[in-house]
Amino acid sequence: MSALHKLKNSRENWKGKAIARGDTLRYLQKENRRVKLQLHCNKNELIEIKACLADERKNNIPRLVKSKVSLIFVALQLFLVARISFRATSRVLSVLSAALGIPRAPSYQTIINWLMRLSIVKMQSIYQVRATTCPGDPFSNGFIWLVDISIGLGDGKILTVLALDAQHHGVISGAPTLQHVHCVGVAVAASWTGDTIANFIKKIIGILGRPVAYLKDGGADLRRAARLLAEDGFVSPCIDDVSHKIANLVKHEYGEHPLFPLFLSACGKVSKRLKQTILACLAPPKVSMKARFMNVHRLVEWADKILRHSVVGPAQKGSLLAKLRISLSNLPEFETFVTCFIRDTRPLMACQSIIKNNGLNHDTYAQCQDLIEAIPPSSSIRIGFNAWAIQTLGISNALGMNNVGLPISTDQLESLYGTSKRHGTGEIKDANRIATRLSALCGAFTMDEAQKVAGITVQQQHELMNTDTLIKQRQQVLAHPGQLETLSYRAEKKQIELLPGSKNRVKIDVTHCNVSIIKNIDGLVSAEVTMIKNCPTRITENQHAVFNAQKPSGSVDVLQ
Repeated sequence: MSALHKLKNSRENWKGKAIARGDTLRYLQKENRRVKLQLHCNKNELIEIKACLADERKNNIPRLVKSKVSLIFVALQLFLVARISFRATSRVLSVLSAALGIPRAPSYQTIINWLMRLSIVKMQSIYQVRATTCPGDPFSNGFIWLVDISIGLGDGKILTVLALDAQHHGVISGAPTLQHVHCVGVAVAASWTGDTIANFIKKIIGILGRPVAYLKDGGADLRRAARLLAEDGFVSPCIDDVSHKIANLVKHEYGEHPLFPLFLSACGKVSKRLKQTILACLAPPKVSMKARFMNVHRLVEWADKILRHSVVGPAQKGSLLAKLRISLSNLPEFETFVTCFIRDTRPLMACQSIIKNNGLNHDTYAQCQDLIEAIPPSSSIRIGFNAWAIQTLGISNALGMNNVGLPISTDQLESLYGTSKRHGTGEIKDANRIATRLSALCGAFTMDEAQKVAGITVQQQHELMNTDTLIKQRQQVLAHPGQLETLSYRAEKKQIELLPGSKNRVKIDVTHCNVSIIKNIDGLVSAEVTMIKNCPTRITENQHAVFNAQKPSGSVDVLQ
């Protein structure tokens, strides 16, 4: 081998080694620079953390709110539980910022956005909520749906559907509250009829399945909606709320009574004469003109108590008794009317309290029977109450809830409307703004939900909650003359509709799916299932086991 060849070969080997060493050296130099930079940043952060710890130790102030999620949880708890306004919540957090370790308190608009995102979180996760299986209707979702309509400012009417566990009284003692219900649907429309209500409920059924029963007031539109749903194959019994039923019975008995308007007029005169005097504490309570018979018994109870103060006998001139008699005017003339009214309504109020706290079953019905013995047997109030109770007991028997107690009150829905209208809405009670917050006021608020609220972006919020409210219309139309006609166009896109699940969740066309339960002569449960290939059934494993255990011989498995 020549010297030249050896030289060339050695040179090539040297080039390869030099390139490899150069690549390694350049990589190590980059890593060294990166590590030095990261070390420098860590040193600066450590200096800042030590400075903060020194300040906290110096002032003896611990940091209690350590993350954004904790701040969201505290802020929304102040609004939902303490029931203070958005601005007040922001001010409270500003005052407590040093004690809680909050660098900067959120503004009231930020808290409003958090609440709207909480509504989104609750609506998206409502299908994960489970109820106890109803023994008499294993193919239902186990919930009783509370349905009602309320009005706000503007032409929109709010339709709300709440879900309450049908076995509530078997699990929890006492009447259900807002913490025990879940909002499964909210929609705003210019008007609601039986057909539109039925169509909206069908959308919810397509996601959550059919309820055990519908609980409503005495409205004819809600009754028609339940009938239309039954005609389409979604048969669930319809129950009248006990408060509205009693109010309607009292209205039927005393609404046309000749002394009733005169009694109200006399109470109004007494109120005017007592308000600006030393006897102002004895003024009658306010009675709402709308749904008057829901609380008119309070006015009659007041009249009974105030008449007891006007004892028989002479009164010293200038004494408070003499002033009271002058202020009462002709109210003593209605003493017989007041006595009869209290005789009929006081037992009903006691029955209402029992049923609301324990549900309706044979035991509570027996207690109510003992109470209404004071009402004359020929009274339409007593006859109507017994007829309603027997009819509702029949529904309870069919559902197999005799020993539990059937929930029979829509107070949670009335409380939801009352809270949402006066809490956090300001002067403008806009129906759309109210509707976007209803689901946030239902159920318990957990830290896990606060974590999900923090994960929702502004874009997602605008996609799901972007609605044209009255405040926006006022700001954009009132200050610009000549744009009045735009209100007609804006009104078409301002109505809101919130359904369970996300915006892109696939909805089931329930018009093509029919599952009904039939009991044969032997008491065995069979099912008629009519469905198209793409229509899923809402039957859980529990319900499947119950059905298969009770199905007649030769019947087809509904899950096959």
